Amino acid sequence: MKKKNIFKGVLFVGLGASIYGMLATFVKMAYKDGFTTSEVTTSQFVLGLIGLLVLNFIQTITSKKRLSSPSRKEFRMLLLAGTSLGCTSLFYYIAVQYIAVSIAIVLLMQSVWFSVVVESFITKKFPNTKKVVATLVVLLGTVLATNLINLEVKLDGHGIFWGLMAAASFTMTMFTSNTLATHLPVLRKSIIMLTGGSVIVMLFLFFAQIGPLHSETLKSFYLNFTENTEHIRPFDYSIFWSYGFILSLFGTVLPPILFNLGFPNTGLGLGSIISSLELPVSVTMAFVLLSEKVILIQWIGIILILMAIVLMNLPSKKEKLIPQEIS
Repeated sequence: MKKKNIFKGVLFVGLGASIYGMLATFVKMAYKDGFTTSEVTTSQFVLGLIGLLVLNFIQTITSKKRLSSPSRKEFRMLLLAGTSLGCTSLFYYIAVQYIAVSIAIVLLMQSVWFSVVVESFITKKFPNTKKVVATLVVLLGTVLATNLINLEVKLDGHGIFWGLMAAASFTMTMFTSNTLATHLPVLRKSIIMLTGGSVIVMLFLFFAQIGPLHSETLKSFYLNFTENTEHIRPFDYSIFWSYGFILSLFGTVLPPILFNLGFPNTGLGLGSIISSLELPVSVTMAFVLLSEKVILIQWIGIILILMAIVLMNLPSKKEKLIPQEIS
């Protein structure tokens, strides 16, 4: 793999992770305005799917060459893989209902070592020293950046479970972006994956908000899993024009496109490290827009994460020793 391609991959994955990191702040603002998880995710995916369809149409009619189309098998695989997009959003937003956002972010960032482990199983090779060290530094920086050490943490089992499930889903999203139908145009691939994610979101909307509102059986079934009754009310369509656009842009339009452009060039392990940029961006956005207090130890953690990213991209001794071509 050429250095130039790796650089582009790092750039795209880093930008996608940074944009995705901004999302949590806007979700938090939507919650403060009384919107439910069902409403947030539904507006995010519906408007996101519409946006990608429009962009794909423009690309199709303006392209000078015929764009690749997926085979039936690839379509089914991408549709199934896309469910991880919907699950990641749902699981993470549900986790935030039970535990502090800082703890939920820590759990989501477990996708860093989840991904390195997955890559080692796929390649049947133990991660190299740089990946191991960088992963450890990222995890240490994550703990510091979320101020976990100084918090009086009250951990809820539900929140821990859904947070780890979000990390697993996010790992699956990175894996599928890296391996499935890489020959397809990014927009077409993203549309199919987002459609799969939308199926999960719509099922959640039905069972968590629409169904329990009209059926006592579904209401009892839903309450067996949660004590949160905020979803059991009519859908508030104002979410579409209040937060929907920004949620879809930052949550379902730009990140999938950028990840699909970046991960095939970075590989899963390096890409997962780069995606950790989501954390410092989230902390910064919360500091700027939500006026959340960010103390020195948190900024130290952010710097550690950035140092780990630099470490992952330092050339090896072999690369340094390769002589340049004489023109």
